[in-house]
Amino acid sequence: MASKEGAAGQAFGPVLAAVATMQGNVSRSEKTHAHEFLEKFQKSIEAWTITHELLQSPDVPVEAKLFAATTLKGKIIFDLDQLPTESVVALRDSVLNLLVAYASGPRPIQTQLCVCLASLAIQMTGWKDVLATVGSALGSSAGDCVLEFLRILPEEVTEGRKINLSEEDLLTRTKELLEDNAEQVMHLLIQYAQSSPTASTNPRLLDCITSWMREIPAAKIVESPLMDVILKALDNDISFESAVDSMCTLYRDTREVDESLSIIQALYPRLLSLRPKIAEFAGAEDTDAFKGITRLFAEAGEAWVVMIARLPSEFRGLVEAVLECCARDWEHDAVSLTFVFWYELKQYVTLERYGDARVAFTDVFSKLVDIMVKHLEYPRPEEGETDLFGGDREQEEKFRHYRHSMGDVLKDCCAVIGVTECLSKTNALIQQWVSKYASQASDQHVPHWQELEAPLFSLRAMGRMVDPEESTVLSQIIPLIVQIPNQEKVRFQAIMALARYTEWTAQHPETLEAQLNYVISGFQHSSPEVVQAAALAFKFLGTDCQKLLGGHITQLHSFYESVIDKLKPASQEEVTEGVAAVVAVQPLDKIYETMKLFCDPIMARIMNLANNASDEPGQRAVADHLQLITIFVQVVNPYVGPNEDNPSVKYCGEILPIMTTIVMNFTSSTPILERVCRCWRYMIISYRTAMIPLLPTLAQSIANGFEASREGCFLWATDAVVREFSEGAEFVDRSTSNAVFQFYEQQAVAFLRILNELPPENLPDVIEDFYRLSSDAVRFYPKECITSSLAVPIFSAALSALTLQQVDPLIATLHYYHDLFSFAFDKPAVSEFTRSDGDSYSNPPEIREAVKQLILAQGQVLTQRILTGMMFTFPGDCFADASGIMMTLFDLVPQEAGAWVQSTLQMLPAGSMKPGEAERLLKGIADKVQTREIRKIRTLLQDFTHSYRRRNVAPREGLGRLEATRFRFSG
Repeated sequence: MASKEGAAGQAFGPVLAAVATMQGNVSRSEKTHAHEFLEKFQKSIEAWTITHELLQSPDVPVEAKLFAATTLKGKIIFDLDQLPTESVVALRDSVLNLLVAYASGPRPIQTQLCVCLASLAIQMTGWKDVLATVGSALGSSAGDCVLEFLRILPEEVTEGRKINLSEEDLLTRTKELLEDNAEQVMHLLIQYAQSSPTASTNPRLLDCITSWMREIPAAKIVESPLMDVILKALDNDISFESAVDSMCTLYRDTREVDESLSIIQALYPRLLSLRPKIAEFAGAEDTDAFKGITRLFAEAGEAWVVMIARLPSEFRGLVEAVLECCARDWEHDAVSLTFVFWYELKQYVTLERYGDARVAFTDVFSKLVDIMVKHLEYPRPEEGETDLFGGDREQEEKFRHYRHSMGDVLKDCCAVIGVTECLSKTNALIQQWVSKYASQASDQHVPHWQELEAPLFSLRAMGRMVDPEESTVLSQIIPLIVQIPNQEKVRFQAIMALARYTEWTAQHPETLEAQLNYVISGFQHSSPEVVQAAALAFKFLGTDCQKLLGGHITQLHSFYESVIDKLKPASQEEVTEGVAAVVAVQPLDKIYETMKLFCDPIMARIMNLANNASDEPGQRAVADHLQLITIFVQVVNPYVGPNEDNPSVKYCGEILPIMTTIVMNFTSSTPILERVCRCWRYMIISYRTAMIPLLPTLAQSIANGFEASREGCFLWATDAVVREFSEGAEFVDRSTSNAVFQFYEQQAVAFLRILNELPPENLPDVIEDFYRLSSDAVRFYPKECITSSLAVPIFSAALSALTLQQVDPLIATLHYYHDLFSFAFDKPAVSEFTRSDGDSYSNPPEIREAVKQLILAQGQVLTQRILTGMMFTFPGDCFADASGIMMTLFDLVPQEAGAWVQSTLQMLPAGSMKPGEAERLLKGIADKVQTREIRKIRTLLQDFTHSYRRRNVAPREGLGRLEATRFRFSG
């Protein structure tokens, strides 16, 4: 800033210094200070004058001028009320003068000034000759600048809700600025196109045409000279992308094909005439051109897919053009642009009424399978290169993602031409590789493995479409797969393919042994990915073939013990799921001993690990093994009669004391505590009333754990108890139900004590879990909760929770209020909840009155917390629930709620609201209350708080750009 010493006395000196700091190589604290200063500056009244001075000064750096233009835009959108009404015309004239000064660039500043002018045009409802004024001010020599303003105007009007105009005024202004000017604008665009020799190569003209397609009907564009401009622009590199945008926007206006038949008939032959460009662009270095031509055909197909299905012969050329784009996309950059089209076409041609189209396009979808499988192939590295992607991990991830999308296209092909043909193609490719290369393959070298891996991937991708009864192709493919060589990616894909067809395997038991041996041998592979695939495949084999494997418990146990310690936690879980599924189908008299056979060694590992878990990795290992026990609890859930002992519960009784001891020894280890609570929770969910004998001990363990650790997971486990053992639940007696409610109250007292000792921001997870629990308690124990002595403290504690800024605890708290308040009505949120005697819940008057009294006592503070949260601190995801609570307050106590809103508004900082804004809101609310349009109050409050927040709280644009090191400006 040494060169700016002369400007030190100027008003904008501090702003320039802060801008320089944001861009300079300075400390984080200095940048933070500069950021805060500029953010405050953007909302100040002084910014009106200083931004003009910055933009008018010849000595100010271009980056600072862009910041000034962006700031001025924000001032006009959000802060126009800061200026006297009589100054607005002068502001418009000064912006026009600035635009004239920047008519030749830099373009980023010019664009921001055009947005400024468009935003003024929307708000200055008395300014009727907008286009004439702007055109006159800029003159004929500033054609591109005029085009820029014309392009921006429809975009800003469409986004007009961010400007504080009433709905009626915005609709009126939209008509005046767009609809009433559409014909004049079209005339101007034609005039420019005909008078300028470079019109068809000017992307600004094309962007302007595209922008005004919001108002100018597609038919008028197609019939006008502008259509020739768009098509001619496709021949020029500079204008090509903008021309493609124009064409695709035209398509979108022709989706109602019956109403747009004449337009489609005019566009279709002109589009087909561009087909030679597919081959032309396919070999070009610039892949953007090929992506553009692909977009042209694919989006036309999407728009006219109904016509294609109705008239397959007439529109076959378009379908073949899209297919050609797929076939020629050697760089894999454009094929994804066709995926939506193939899906949409599949949706139509598989309908009975379009059976002829399905037949007509059978060959197209057959070729599409071949093309997609070829695209699935991994790249072949250069000579001497081992990395398939040359070290470009981003490109590798992109390829992985794109393969799965192509798998979806293969499913579409299955739906059109049938699974058998698609599988046959895969089978032929695998057989072809085997006949050509199998004799040359070894574990160390698999020639042309890409040609084998791709059809295996396609087989896996199509799995969802294949019926387990399929009897033609899979019986040929599966025996081939289990002979696939050991190359890492091929072996991985082979095992993943087997995992996809385990339901088929269950129907074809003769193939199970070979598959199981192949999968189990995968656990010995040196590649971690292959091992992970083997674990996943074993999970599905165990789950889907559990009855076939039921008699092999001894072998499974040996296998399980041999691999479990070598696997990563996720794979341990998958193998455990497979084993547990087989344990689950054992005879009832064998369940206990079989569960003990598998789980006792896991418990021994847990105790051994716990004895040495002095650090975080050690504790994580304990937690991971606890998850394996939970899987058995989830999966091994035998049917037992009401008066019989559950063998799984018998085993749970044995391990419950060990888990309780672990909890009390690791009260500060969140992973361990969460996994224990998860296990206890699933004991309740899986075995329900069979757990009643263990319930007192379990409840005490949960309560003690919460007291000792203050972790919310214990409340999560409590929630399962409340849900499963509430009054009226099947096979639950009243004494058990009453004991469960007392357990909830015990947890609530502990929670309130903790919240009294620590601020809410230290307890977001605990607050979330407690209010999720309390929502269920209110739903299942409404009378007990609402008449409890704890009702007021719990309600008040929720008020303090509303000061948080994290989504999850806020949502949980707002849902608690919603569920509680619903009991102030005749039919609360649980009115559909039916008790075991068949009667729906009836909400007595005393409960309704008790809730209403709670609201009357606390409503003032609740309203303040919700409104200020919506204006200042709540994340956006909370707005719907927060405004819903306010709507309920107005439904229940409209007069009081109106007074609470008014007193909250009076607490806002002076000058933060526009003149008359509070009065308009309150009058709007009063009108809606009067007409009983309570739901519309929600919209009023949301619009008000959004507007307030944008003006006073949300960061303005421009600051993020300053953190970049340097800009590139084009004139």
